[in-house]
Amino acid sequence: MPELPEVETTRRGIAPYLEGQRVSRVVVRDRRLRWPIPEDLDVRLSGQRIVSVERRAKYLLINAEVGTLISHLGMSGNLRLVELGLPAAKHEHVDIELESGLMLRYTDPRRFGAMLWSQDPLGHELLVRLGPEPLTDLFDGERLFQLSRGRSMAVKPFIMDNAVVVGVGNIYATEALFAAGIDPRREAGGISRARYLKLAIEIKRVLAAAIERGGTTLRDFIGGDGQPGYFQQELFVYGRGGEACKVCGTELRDVKLGQRASVFCPRCQR
Repeated sequence: MPELPEVETTRRGIAPYLEGQRVSRVVVRDRRLRWPIPEDLDVRLSGQRIVSVERRAKYLLINAEVGTLISHLGMSGNLRLVELGLPAAKHEHVDIELESGLMLRYTDPRRFGAMLWSQDPLGHELLVRLGPEPLTDLFDGERLFQLSRGRSMAVKPFIMDNAVVVGVGNIYATEALFAAGIDPRREAGGISRARYLKLAIEIKRVLAAAIERGGTTLRDFIGGDGQPGYFQQELFVYGRGGEACKVCGTELRDVKLGQRASVFCPRCQR
């Protein structure tokens, strides 16, 4: 599933080609996404100029003059720019045609993504209760420490809770906990303030590094420019269960936490 760095990579890839451009037409070939694409999307968006392309958590907000297209990539979706008139292949469900001669094409083999229209995107039911963005000053170790008090759940699903902080998905939670030396099985409420301060720093560092490298290529993710991400080459633990730790040589262990696979080093993480 595309995580925050992959979505931010997509935003950075498509924004320069969308912002300031006017939409000439919207072609919807299949409305059956996680939620049905609005029947009147073409009417609402055609003729409008795109003002900005923003991101909130793992949602892309394509802001037009009147209203916002809220897009989520789901499990396997991607948005990329192609030349106007390029024939659509299987699973290419939506084209947003621009007067510039390009079009933004949405592909989603599993159809778990979303394309919704809103006059108040930040107040939309999918976004209104989200926690702070991890790369802003609104998120820090003190927030993690305070929200974790009395919580018996494991620390990994705790930091993956979008009400605590958005966008810390499975890959980057695994990597940040390794970098901070914290066992992902530890009770969230039993971790000290000092260790949470360290963890918040590592979450920010890992996410920022992944964004700079275009995200992580897992299965069929590609960025908005059609290029894969390269952060996978720098993963220390994610997806490496049974292999040797790159730091100490100990065999990495696989566990299940919150129905998600997790890998950790029993020596480096305590």
